[in-house]
Amino acid sequence: QVQLAQSGGGLVQPGGSLRLSCAVSGTIVSRNFMAWYRQPPGKERTLVASIRESGFATYADSVKGRFTISRDNAKNTVYLQMNSLKPEDTAVYYCNAQQWPSNTWGQGTQVTVSS
Repeated sequence: QVQLAQSGGGLVQPGGSLRLSCAVSGTIVSRNFMAWYRQPPGKERTLVASIRESGFATYADSVKGRFTISRDNAKNTVYLQMNSLKPEDTAVYYCNAQQWPSNTWGQGTQVTVSS
């Protein structure tokens, strides 16, 4: 059974940085399409960043140049480094792992950007 355990997040001032972690069990992270999504209050969940099995990463336009997705194969963990945070980055962030037919979500973690 695939399980994703998220950590990180919290309250940060505009311009600050945070790193989210997603520890994966039950599968090998490098054999999955891994992604981070976010859901602001009252809005839909949207894709923030993804990393393919090949290591190729893609980003939403709103976070390009500020966020970096990465994975540590030895730790079987995926990260989202978030720099230059803005108030509009405030949301619940979710880790996602896809390896057909499995599609697994993390528990979500709150990120609040506010002064």
